[in-house]
Amino acid sequence: MGEGGEDRGAKGRASEDRASEDEAGDVGGSEKGGQHQEGSASAAGPALARLPMEHWDRWVDEALSHLSAKNLVRSARPINLSSSTDLSEELETYDCPGRWDRSSVEIALEDETFRQWLRELPSPTGDEVRNENGELPGKLILFSGNDYLGLSTHPAVRMAVSKVAIEHGMGPRGSSLICGYTNYHRLLEASLAELKKKEDCLLCPTGFAANMAFMSAVGSVSSLSVFGRKPSKEERVVIFSDALNHASIIDGIRLAERQREVKVFIYRHRDMRQLNILLSCCKIEKKVVVTDSLFSMDGDFAPLMELVHLRKKHGFLLVVDDAHATLVCGENGGGVLEMYKCENDVDVCIGTLSKAAGCHGGFIACSKKWKKLIQSRGRSFIFSTSFPVPIAAASYVALVVARKEKWRRREIWRRVSEFRTLTGLPVTSPIISLIIGSEEAALLASRKMLMSGFHVTAIRPPTVPPNSCRLRITLSAAHTQDDIRKLVDALSRCIKLPIVARDEGQLSSKL
Repeated sequence: MGEGGEDRGAKGRASEDRASEDEAGDVGGSEKGGQHQEGSASAAGPALARLPMEHWDRWVDEALSHLSAKNLVRSARPINLSSSTDLSEELETYDCPGRWDRSSVEIALEDETFRQWLRELPSPTGDEVRNENGELPGKLILFSGNDYLGLSTHPAVRMAVSKVAIEHGMGPRGSSLICGYTNYHRLLEASLAELKKKEDCLLCPTGFAANMAFMSAVGSVSSLSVFGRKPSKEERVVIFSDALNHASIIDGIRLAERQREVKVFIYRHRDMRQLNILLSCCKIEKKVVVTDSLFSMDGDFAPLMELVHLRKKHGFLLVVDDAHATLVCGENGGGVLEMYKCENDVDVCIGTLSKAAGCHGGFIACSKKWKKLIQSRGRSFIFSTSFPVPIAAASYVALVVARKEKWRRREIWRRVSEFRTLTGLPVTSPIISLIIGSEEAALLASRKMLMSGFHVTAIRPPTVPPNSCRLRITLSAAHTQDDIRKLVDALSRCIKLPIVARDEGQLSSKL
């Protein structure tokens, strides 16, 4: 995992030297901007530009038909684990934070571990290892995790994982297509499909694996349409990817591209004008647009309603990675799709259970056809062991708790509002990116925050581009208003607040 990186890997970014309106970077080549490859885009008639979205259903049907003819369609058959534990029975939920919530944002390090960490960071004096009181901080307040709702320590989640572990251990160990798929996994899939308003859902070992599996499957649509040979450039799937998409999306695209199944354009971050131009000029029929919903390193949202408009205009498959917004956004925690009431306009929703759900695993919410294709062609799904049964049980219970304890979403957005008011920063989500610049300045700021009792790590290359090193702060419903006040006070001692406009520069360090 990269410095400050997430469970799904370090970012591969194309944020420097971005493409112009008629140029886009190629994911398979440089991560910086570059020319289109020959034959990838040219003037095309309006009929090709406005292919109906139903074409994707036909293409997936054709792919499945080719697989079926060779007996290559795969499906998982759930093993039924009889249980005295009914996860659907009434769970004990609460209308305010409990003492257990605090343990999701308070951590402790042994003194020697803390000293070693400080030695690895630059110091103004070279040997400073104690705080202003001459002592090592005891507990640290965690402001760098992804447990947005504090569900990892919820009593109901703890009870579910412990009861099922006692009854079944870890459950059958194998891939989902062999023996690793159980009634517990199926129950979780059904709950996620309902949450995302999709026909079905497929669980994957991690969010990284989910994106990899989907990209492998979508690339196979082109190769299966010309069974027995490699697709020509015009027969490939063309993927349009936001420049700041997560590394798992980028690596999945690279894998499909290496198989010569897809052609890739990177459009500038959130730049719908450039995306529209690229779509209008592209003569390839099978178009896919993929984007994060809430970008993990910058904390900004994709312009989803503009993407929905472009989808209606160009007929592409719209794929959204809702990892950081699932359970955080929307009245019922349905994520950005629910927040914008556009569930029916997003074809595939990818997510993770390791963030706001406080557990582990990834998922792809989609149609039954897409699920069947991913099960048959998504290599990171096919060849990975499914996650343990107690994790499936805990994840299901976490979804139920998140739906019932709506106050958790209200609390995390209150923390966002409080941080915005106290700092004057134009933050719009629980992910706050304070760009400082050089690696040394960011590490010094991180050291100062550690000495002040806050776990806030410096994010540096390869997670982010050079000279855009930052402090990445994440807020949780388990944080208190006093936590935010103390955090802002500590920040004000190491960086200059408020932030300057994004296009005018970066935060200056006081260290």
